[in-house]
Amino acid sequence: MAQLAIRKTNGGQHQQPSQGLAQQRPARLLRDLMNWDTFSELSPLFGVQPLEGVLATFDVKETNNAYIFKADLPGFTEKDIDLTAAGDRLTISGNRKDEREDKGDTYYVCERRYGNFSRSFALPQGVDLDHVNAEMKQGVLTVTVPRVAAAPVKKIQVKSVAAKA
Repeated sequence: MAQLAIRKTNGGQHQQPSQGLAQQRPARLLRDLMNWDTFSELSPLFGVQPLEGVLATFDVKETNNAYIFKADLPGFTEKDIDLTAAGDRLTISGNRKDEREDKGDTYYVCERRYGNFSRSFALPQGVDLDHVNAEMKQGVLTVTVPRVAAAPVKKIQVKSVAAKA
């Protein structure tokens, strides 16, 4: 829990703490400012609902022989993930059901996200969609899309044809 600077009153007089929060823990203050999501906090002022559902973040890298997509999906199983590849599109979607049961319990914090997600990626030419491999290990989804070996360049002889008069 973060330490908060508390003002104490003494006979109606407000007393400031001896040191400000920034002077006590500048690294913590900097970290908190960097993680501050202004859009989600200010969205109610503009009538916008905050993000709902699962947020799936991906790393995509290219190796010599494949494109590799990785996503952290804690709490998901293989049955919760749907992977499709059609044309030049790779689509990864999933659903995590809400585990909360309202049996008169009081929730003080509910930060885990539930619901659907879907991400589509444009694939370059030269991929082998017949040999796409996907595996889930310790909450990390890894999808490997192999590249097709480039066809060798073939030189074509141009023949001249005599024009008929």
